[in-house]
Amino acid sequence: MSDTLILAIESSCDETAAAVVKNGREVLSNIISSQIDIHTLYGGVVPEIASRKHIERINQVVRLALSRADVTLDDIDAIGVTYGPGLVGALLVGVAEAKAIAFAKNLPLIGVHHIEGHISANYIENKDLEPPFACLVVSGGHTHLVIVRDYGVYEIIGRTRDDAAGEAFDKVARAIGLGYPGGPKIDKVSRQGNAQAIAFPRAKVEGNEYDFSFSGLKSAVLNYLNGCAMKGIQVNQADVAASFQKAVTDVLVSHSMEAVERYHFTKFAIAGGVSANSALRGAMEEACAKRGVAFYRPSPILCTDNAAMIGAAAYYDYIRGYRSDYSLNAIPNLKLGER
Repeated sequence: MSDTLILAIESSCDETAAAVVKNGREVLSNIISSQIDIHTLYGGVVPEIASRKHIERINQVVRLALSRADVTLDDIDAIGVTYGPGLVGALLVGVAEAKAIAFAKNLPLIGVHHIEGHISANYIENKDLEPPFACLVVSGGHTHLVIVRDYGVYEIIGRTRDDAAGEAFDKVARAIGLGYPGGPKIDKVSRQGNAQAIAFPRAKVEGNEYDFSFSGLKSAVLNYLNGCAMKGIQVNQADVAASFQKAVTDVLVSHSMEAVERYHFTKFAIAGGVSANSALRGAMEEACAKRGVAFYRPSPILCTDNAAMIGAAAYYDYIRGYRSDYSLNAIPNLKLGER
């Protein structure tokens, strides 16, 4: 069987990315143009600016991805693109680019769910990983506990009822004066802090033991900071960061391991931006090892938004015969498993 090359495009938030992926597992190029420096000035992502920057960079990024992979569009078998969820203006730039290339070169077009991409990042570095397995997806907009039944077949057994884990990291980072992006900054400063210093709550959600809630934890951190300010107590930034991070990690790990035990999983993966967090990776690896469960995680560069993961997901859709037509549109609130 000949090799299949996918040109993949990702523009769901503030990274303009393109990649060439061979057979769903081998990355020939993975170009990411980040806008972090611009959005840091505003303390978070500004959708209008993100869309404008995508328009400015998308052609350059696609050209660079092809050039680094040492291929041309004539070598490509299909175009994969993120069409949701994400910022609607940002998504539209990537979808329009993908449709234009697919139309011009008469190539199959494959719309990919952003979260499916994050899960598929695990296939790139773990050549032995195949469904079924369980996966915890933790990012700025999502916290999902997912059963991956087959390629492209998912069952969500747990989700956040309010803030996503990454959203909580960003809000707490801002509150303790670390700024944006919150996740990496809290991870870094936590190494100097005492994770047992402050007893922040670990939420249990009634009705589903696998669901998450982080708004109460975020409020507890804000209340603690306000209390210190009112009493004139000096806040130890590293202790607050470490104690908050430990509370988030404890909940993510405990819910995940409850699911592993209930469903008798032998393979467990993590994915999404927050899965680059060193404390979470360490705690999850330890918890899996204790239960004899194989643990999978992508490299930090594949945890962030990137196009290689979209190429991996698109490949499995492609070989199953799934195609999008030219009516493909950006769907900002697309649910995992929806088409």
